[in-house]
Amino acid sequence: MPSDISAHVGWFDRFAARVSELTSRAWFFAFCVLLVIVWAPSIVFLRNIDTWQLIINTLTTIVTFLLVALLQNSQTRADLALQHKLNAIADSLSDLMEKEGLHKDAAELRDAVGLEDRESSSGNTTDDRKRKLERKERNYPIDR
Repeated sequence: MPSDISAHVGWFDRFAARVSELTSRAWFFAFCVLLVIVWAPSIVFLRNIDTWQLIINTLTTIVTFLLVALLQNSQTRADLALQHKLNAIADSLSDLMEKEGLHKDAAELRDAVGLEDRESSSGNTTDDRKRKLERKERNYPIDR
C-alpha cells in the first residue's frame, strides 16, 4: 500500500458510505414514492395549495442537498481508490517491463500515467530515484 494512502477512515467517510449503501437500495426508492403518495392527499387537510407545495418542495430540497454532499463524498473516495489501484497495476507492469528489458516502453508507461511524480506502490522512493537516474543515463525521456 502506498504510504500516501491512509487506512484510517474518518467518521464522516464511514457515515457517507453507510448513507450511500442505504440510499442505493430499492426500499429507499419505495420509501420516497410512499412519501409522495402520503403527501399528495394531504391537500385535504392543509387546504392552502401554497403551503401544500411548500412542504414537499422544502422536504425534497433538504433531502437532495444533504444526499448530494454525502454521495459526492462516497464517489470521490471510490474514484481515488480506483486510481490508486490503477497506479499500482501500472507501476507493477512497468517494473515487469524493466525486468524484460523493455526500458523505453516502461518509461513511456510511467510518463503516460505520471508515476514518476508520485511515490511507487511499493512505498520505496529510493528505488524510484534510482530508476530515474538510470533512465537519464540511457537517454530515455522522463518528463514530457
